[in-house]
Amino acid sequence: MTQTSHRRLTGILLIAAPILFMAAFTMLQVNFEYPDILRQPAMTVMQKFAAGGSGLIANWYAMVFSALLFIPIAVMLHPYLNNETTPYMTLATTFGVTAGIVQMLGFIRWPFLVPTLASAYLNPSTSEATRAAIEVTFTAFNQYAGVGIGEHLGYVFTSLWSILIGMAMFKSPRFAKRLGWMGMLSALGILLGTLEPAGVPLAGLINAMSYIVWAIWMVIVGVVLLLSEK
Repeated sequence: MTQTSHRRLTGILLIAAPILFMAAFTMLQVNFEYPDILRQPAMTVMQKFAAGGSGLIANWYAMVFSALLFIPIAVMLHPYLNNETTPYMTLATTFGVTAGIVQMLGFIRWPFLVPTLASAYLNPSTSEATRAAIEVTFTAFNQYAGVGIGEHLGYVFTSLWSILIGMAMFKSPRFAKRLGWMGMLSALGILLGTLEPAGVPLAGLINAMSYIVWAIWMVIVGVVLLLSEK
């Protein structure tokens, strides 16, 4: 791959990934009441999931794919900010790859595990004891894979990557310093989402708004790369 092709592909991925994520997330809000649905009883979640059919499963596949795209983005953006003044870029790239992996692991339960659980739970022949076991299984995976890995670790590693990338932008002639500040401030808002389970007021709302700003920041970074001459 030539340097120009690499730069263009990096820019395209930076634009496509947040757009795909926001589009899939919006569809889940409309069709599945996500993320509020996660605070409802397991029975309600599985009933609404089954009602969503194959379209809802495809929607979750899109979320998984958007998370996976973050892995090549972190790797491909690295050379445009890596120099002798940014020795932390290797760490930043590691954080970015990790962010993509943990978010993927959080999302992937929906197209693979939840359909099986919902189908068994809603089967008229399923006993009440089995339904109770399914509820426990669903709740456990929701807390561990969803809240713990996908959300908590996803917020942490996405924020750490964005903060270090923002710092590197201060020392890059390619990117404006205000773009670095935009990434860092949105990252701090995302990081605040880790405090939502502790009951911190407005943590969830600030996190959601910060993700919107972060997505816009990613698109702008992609546009800057596409418009660069080298």
